[in-house]
Amino acid sequence: MHVVALLRSPGLAHLLNMWLFETSLVDDQHVAIFMAWPYANGPLHLGHIAGNCLPADIQYKYERMRGRRVLMLSGSDEHGTPITVTADETGKTPQEIVDENHEIILDSLLKMGCSWGENVDSRGADYGGALYGRTSDPRHHELVQGVILELHEKGFLERKTMEQFCSIRENGTIQFLPDRYVHGKCPRCSSDGARGDQCDSCGSTYEAEELIEPVSKLNPEDPVEIRETDHLFFRLDLLQEDLEHHASERQRVWKPNVRSMTKNWLDMGLRPRAVTRDIEWGVSIPLDDDVWASKRVYVWFDAVQGYLTCARIWGEQHANMSAEGTTKDIWKKWWIGGNSLKHVYFMGKDNIPFHTIIWPAILLALNTGKEEKEKWHLEDNVASNEYLMLSGDQFSTSRKHAVWLPTFLERYDPDSLRYHLTINMPELHDTDFRWDEFVERINSELIGNYGNYVNRVLSLVKRASIDGKNPIARLPGLEEYPDFKNFIEKKIKGAMDSMERQRFKEALRKIMDISQEGNGFLQRAEPWKYLRSEDPDEIQKALLPLSAAWHSLRILSILTYPYMPFQSERLWEMIGEPGNPGDLLWDDAMDSGERPSQLPESSPLFTRLDLESILSLEESTDTMNNEGTHIEGVTIVDFETFASVDLRIGKVMSVDDHPNADRLYVVKISEGDGQERTVCAGLKDHYTRDNLNGSLVVFVANLAPRKIRGVMSDGMLLAADDGAGSVRLLRPDGDIAPGSNVR
Repeated sequence: MHVVALLRSPGLAHLLNMWLFETSLVDDQHVAIFMAWPYANGPLHLGHIAGNCLPADIQYKYERMRGRRVLMLSGSDEHGTPITVTADETGKTPQEIVDENHEIILDSLLKMGCSWGENVDSRGADYGGALYGRTSDPRHHELVQGVILELHEKGFLERKTMEQFCSIRENGTIQFLPDRYVHGKCPRCSSDGARGDQCDSCGSTYEAEELIEPVSKLNPEDPVEIRETDHLFFRLDLLQEDLEHHASERQRVWKPNVRSMTKNWLDMGLRPRAVTRDIEWGVSIPLDDDVWASKRVYVWFDAVQGYLTCARIWGEQHANMSAEGTTKDIWKKWWIGGNSLKHVYFMGKDNIPFHTIIWPAILLALNTGKEEKEKWHLEDNVASNEYLMLSGDQFSTSRKHAVWLPTFLERYDPDSLRYHLTINMPELHDTDFRWDEFVERINSELIGNYGNYVNRVLSLVKRASIDGKNPIARLPGLEEYPDFKNFIEKKIKGAMDSMERQRFKEALRKIMDISQEGNGFLQRAEPWKYLRSEDPDEIQKALLPLSAAWHSLRILSILTYPYMPFQSERLWEMIGEPGNPGDLLWDDAMDSGERPSQLPESSPLFTRLDLESILSLEESTDTMNNEGTHIEGVTIVDFETFASVDLRIGKVMSVDDHPNADRLYVVKISEGDGQERTVCAGLKDHYTRDNLNGSLVVFVANLAPRKIRGVMSDGMLLAADDGAGSVRLLRPDGDIAPGSNVR
């Protein structure tokens, strides 16, 4: 009775829940780290890295260094309409596009120091490993098709007729359009630019037929209609109650943004959601009816299953080959096992519902009818970050608004980026990437504090050396300085506590506190005063604190490995330790280690950055697009933005002086089929009325009307201006009907 009463106390229940969450991560537990799959429509940018790539890798390295059995899984999300659009634009096949981008993405992650190259843990397959897979993998296709069949058999998939946007091409064929490729006016708030089923301005969702004035983003000139098409729908509504229960169990672990977004979805009531699309690129539908031959699995339904399919592929193609006696079913240890498992997912906030609603729903549906010991494990934490912004605006691959990871790694140290993005990680709110802040943080914090401490210790020990021998090889370490030792032990425990809750910047700050304290420790001990003394007691005053500081460098090399692996390994070599710091345990970090009798070579861990040089280099890069140079000062726009401008041929029918402007004409142009429009044009200094009357011109047909000095102008004439006073209209080089599209 007393235990029950205590558990009903909200405060104690919270403490118990957190205690269970943290202490359940025992050393032999199987921990799965899942990183949201990057979309293979281009290289990675820093927004991807801060949002999910870096935190997943830090967590993986940390879990290994706690002695746990950890498997990290992710891969390239390679299906969907954007891939086919890029293929059409470049004259390549979708497979060629994703092959190129997958290699670029994986290469960047490896150069960033992420652990995707370690397919099988050095301790053996029983301890896990990592696999960066692909959704275009034939085995992934087979496994997703198996899920489709199982869900269909269990009654969680149903065939329904839906209304979907499509564009009517000139040859009469139709192209069904995903919601993201249709825009118009929101039926709720009237904002322009609303997507086919959702408005980003007000957050509303709606049915396709409600969108006002829909336009295709792929081909704006093509008429857009709504037509009926059959699809498979996933019965999310059947799982509403189970998902609500699951979400309630995660309230003490999930971040506020995860809780609120999940609650919003559940409060609106879950409805059946289409899991197929009219497209020819993706996972085919394994059902007999001919209607499914031209359809593929919707990319959102396909990609989230990658966490499970990738585990199976890892077991079948990597772990199974690693050692005699290892079976291909070893992957199940990370997916079936109840309380012995821990699943942590990393992603940006735009992916939250897919990991707290969609993916758990699929797993719950698959678990229907299974014994408890056979059920798939649901996530324990969805460690979602907010957005890393670039100068106040969201990173965007399609808009080319980004700092690209491959370019960054060609110019700068990957550890400096890992440090900056960890300290600036958007864990609870959006953060901003700015070059001046990056330079200041690296120079002042990383080099001024941490790098300076390492350099001071190694330099002072070298000064005390005779004939290259290590003067502190046999001296005691931190045990001679209990205050410094206790400070470090406290910081290690604090960093562990933060890491168990995926508070990365908090953990790294505590580790950096050790080097800050180390600098103060040296200042108080002043070992440099006694380095060349002949008095044995004074020599001890120099060497004992240096020995303690050397001990702290070993600790720092171990603790910083998850965050900055390259410098960690270099520091490990400079203090003469064998092996790799990433293979040691944080719990054993306080050990004194093996000191070399001869001092190894040492050098600064980092190079100071010059802001002026960086800004000059980055500004020159901004004048380059993905394929070459363009005119300096011209802003690059993506194809979708360019295609949204409706250019047409018009015929000038009349030209009058503007009543309120000396340099403007009021021009009436015919756009064919008896339609005319009025355009104000600043051509009076360059053309007479007679020069213009009857001529064919190019005009922007979908420019928003606006009043110019009291006269409404409904469009814009296009002209070339050499900047020296010469202006010439753009005209076709022959006769063509007014209203013709300019492509």
